[in-house]
Amino acid sequence: MKVLVIHGAGLNMRGRVQVEVFGPMTLPQYEEHIRGYAKGLGIEVEFFHSNIEGEVVNRLYQAFDSDIAGVVINPGGYTTVNGPLRAAVAQMKCPVIEVHLSNPAARGTVSVFQAVCKASLCGFGIETYRYALTALQGLVGRK
Repeated sequence: MKVLVIHGAGLNMRGRVQVEVFGPMTLPQYEEHIRGYAKGLGIEVEFFHSNIEGEVVNRLYQAFDSDIAGVVINPGGYTTVNGPLRAAVAQMKCPVIEVHLSNPAARGTVSVFQAVCKASLCGFGIETYRYALTALQGLVGRK
């Protein structure tokens, strides 16, 4: 099973800004942890990051007709943006799970992706990704 992990706008700045909210871990360190979680579950992961919404949209549409079984997306700076990215997520035929290291609602943010994703997980730090991968494994395994 192959899962696409998408890191949205601003995630390349993790570990350098807003450390009090998101912690000191950098994006490459996130990916190292996620690879470990995936390996333990027998899942192959592919990572994609862009600060450009159209590039993320294009990557989702590429995944649509590929062997990607599920998507984990941390929309980052796109969390409150209605538009092409939200529409692309809504059109995916595989399950998409939204993740956030912290709880956006605790900061007064409401995600526009919750309504179009299979599930949304937040507030568990880096473990949030492990929970999302485990959930996708269960979802895809039930088909």
